Amino acid sequence: MERTTVAIAGGGPAGMVLGLLLARAGVDVTVLEKHADFLRDFRGDTVHASTLTLLDELGLGPSFAEVPHQLVERMAILLDSGPQTVADLTRLPGPHKHIAFVPQWDFLDLMADAARREPSFTLRMSTEVTGLARTGSKMTGVHYRGPDGAGTLNADLVVAADGRGSLVRAEAGLPVHRFGVPMDVWWFRLPRGTEDVGGGLGRFGPDTAVVLIPRGDYFQTAFLIRKGTDARLRTEGIEAFRARVAKLVPWLAERLETVESLDDVKLLDVKLDRLRRWHADGVLCIGDAAHAMSPIGGVGINLAVQDAVATAAILAAPLRRGTVTPSVLAKVRRRRLFPTVVTQTFQRLVQGRFLSPPGDKTPESTRPPLPLRLLQRFPVLQGVPAYLVAIGLRPEHAPAFARRAPERIPRT
Repeated sequence: MERTTVAIAGGGPAGMVLGLLLARAGVDVTVLEKHADFLRDFRGDTVHASTLTLLDELGLGPSFAEVPHQLVERMAILLDSGPQTVADLTRLPGPHKHIAFVPQWDFLDLMADAARREPSFTLRMSTEVTGLARTGSKMTGVHYRGPDGAGTLNADLVVAADGRGSLVRAEAGLPVHRFGVPMDVWWFRLPRGTEDVGGGLGRFGPDTAVVLIPRGDYFQTAFLIRKGTDARLRTEGIEAFRARVAKLVPWLAERLETVESLDDVKLLDVKLDRLRRWHADGVLCIGDAAHAMSPIGGVGINLAVQDAVATAAILAAPLRRGTVTPSVLAKVRRRRLFPTVVTQTFQRLVQGRFLSPPGDKTPESTRPPLPLRLLQRFPVLQGVPAYLVAIGLRPEHAPAFARRAPERIPRT
């Protein structure tokens, strides 16, 4: 009979960070990841300043420095008059006055390599959680399907880190509060030149927007579309797509020829929701499984990582003692609810301001909004959105049991 202390469903940022931290606390932990590797494109690739600080505390700073990445010190909105800085990260406190854009698979590989050094850590790839094991009302483990067939892994605690479409949270029957979302996102790549403006860049237009995220020699590009219009827009063909993007950002016109067909354009079905309760007896949800975030601000990964750190700090000792009760699990939500609610409220306000239905637009609304005008008039204020995005509310720090001296982790 297979057994572990903690079974984590999902090997994304939340699952891998939690697995590493709990293993460093001496807790027997198994991460089950349904894919054979982490090589999936068009995933969040922002490593925020607070996460960079966490990596330093974990002794992983030198290893992360060897991973190909781009450091960004400013984020701007592109107006007809040119780019306008909205977040100046050089004003941040602490050693990391920037955020890093790095392919998510490189970040996850680093977490996996560090965690494998801990004797109580197990990572099972190509292993999909298919359901929850129960004894009465208590969750006692997970059913899974792996390379060698189906099985059951018994556990004192199951952690759902399996994303916005979490099977574990659905199986646990946890109530979800869903917010209306006016948009979906098309993701694609465009070439990036050495002469291009550095940093993240956004261009808002009536009922749409383009966001350019630098990744070395290309931009990971997001094009916002009205919710539920993906199928209809695809029937209009590649030329109509290129025209829409070029109308908003004309200097991208020639580069759009590199998008050969709409098969190169991937849909992100945007969701914004939050569990009313993050736990049941024997199960806990964190990250997107607890609160699916809009891509606005790119803060979903940061919140997921912060959830994982708080979870490890709160649960490590009770897990070692075998005293993880529902009242203990509830402490995680209480710790992380404030930053979650504030961030989602901000995202909803931004969506309502920039992505209101076309009939709601007025001539006056084409002017730069008042907050943007204030940020340009008083540049010191640009540190406020920089802090909210790059560090966030209630940043978490590595617990003492997980801290290590800086060292280079051999990559596998």
